[in-house]
Amino acid sequence: MREINVFKTGDGVKISFTGAVEKQNILKMVENCATGSCECMTDETKEKITNMQVSGKDGDVALDLSGDVSKEEIEAALARSKVLNK
Repeated sequence: MREINVFKTGDGVKISFTGAVEKQNILKMVENCATGSCECMTDETKEKITNMQVSGKDGDVALDLSGDVSKEEIEAALARSKVLNK
């Protein structure tokens, strides 16, 4: 069982992944996003993100996104992520 929670922060959005989640998968998702090889976010959303930072360990991973993005935009992108939803 995996749980994903998205929170609005002062400088962007924080995503908390707990349960059945591997840090390596989140790093891969971020790498795909940074290199443009993912389709989960619109180009408009990608352009708003100024920084992506992964922290934590397997079972408890956090992803901090900096930029003028909304919680709803990021939740929609997560729902389309091939890495998360395989």
